Amino acid sequence: MSRRPVIRVIGSLNIDFVTRTPRVPGPGETLTATSMTVHPGGKGSNQAVACGKAAFISPSSQDVVVEMIGAVGANDPYYASLLKPTLEKSGVSTAGVEEMEGVQTGTATIIVDEGSNGENRILVVPGANAQVRDVDKVFQTATKGGDPDVVVMQGEIPRSTVLGLLERFNSTDCKTCVIFNPAPMFPEGVPLDALKGLAVLVVNETECRQLFASVEELKTVRVSGPDELMTEGELDRLTSYLHGTAKIPIVVVTLGSQGVYYSFEAPDLLDRDLLPALKVDRVVDTTGAGDTFVGYFATAVARHLAQAIQLDDLNVREAVTRANEAAAKCVQRSGAMDSIPFGYE
Repeated sequence: MSRRPVIRVIGSLNIDFVTRTPRVPGPGETLTATSMTVHPGGKGSNQAVACGKAAFISPSSQDVVVEMIGAVGANDPYYASLLKPTLEKSGVSTAGVEEMEGVQTGTATIIVDEGSNGENRILVVPGANAQVRDVDKVFQTATKGGDPDVVVMQGEIPRSTVLGLLERFNSTDCKTCVIFNPAPMFPEGVPLDALKGLAVLVVNETECRQLFASVEELKTVRVSGPDELMTEGELDRLTSYLHGTAKIPIVVVTLGSQGVYYSFEAPDLLDRDLLPALKVDRVVDTTGAGDTFVGYFATAVARHLAQAIQLDDLNVREAVTRANEAAAKCVQRSGAMDSIPFGYE
């Protein structure tokens, strides 16, 4: 690699309150849980940590620069004692994190159902994340010192901010490769125009269905019902539309136990496949799996671009496989950030 590429992750920073329970209580029921722990979290910071950890080629060396951009509450003891040290220990710069007066750091209450293979339910209070509204300010922070190689964004900061940043980064004079993971999907959806110029779109099956429903042009494409598995043919039709109309070269759909579907269109190339899920001995916690996948995939893209190679030449299958392997390691451990493996493992 001729130089160290730069990834800047723009998104949420949360404190996660994780309750493990033998089962989820029913309406009006009080249940004694197994444990409650406090962890650093937020989809933005989770993905930044995944990028940072993936960049470690040895315990003391990173080949990718990773920076976090977002907001927390000023003088928050959890940020100072837990979230910030975890980011920095994972090789992520926190210089772009604003400490805002008068708001609290975002929180997530996560219920992990031990009786259902570690499946989780999550309630989020946005806090400072909801105040990340100044598109000009965020864009200036993200491009300080020059355009980064890769920008990663999610759906836990305001929709108007995300759409404004997509418009800026996807302009023809910006060389940054944008990876967008609309998780959670905005209730108002994402307009197709906002996706035009995007380099990579990563969604899970739920977000994929929501994308179908929110984009007017996609409503005519039939998809399976919510209780059915999406078929490979449906995914082919969706990605063909996104390639052709939104000009997104890479679309990835993570499908949990089904595996990972990807579709990559470049000049004289259409590479698509459904890769099976990796078998693991025991699923402990699925909370960080999706963010781990995104972070590892983003790091693979950044390394590729650092070699002055066009995105058209990326080995998408290899990048998806590596990200899938990291996510499989992640689900065998507890916690959103703590479960993310280092690249040298």
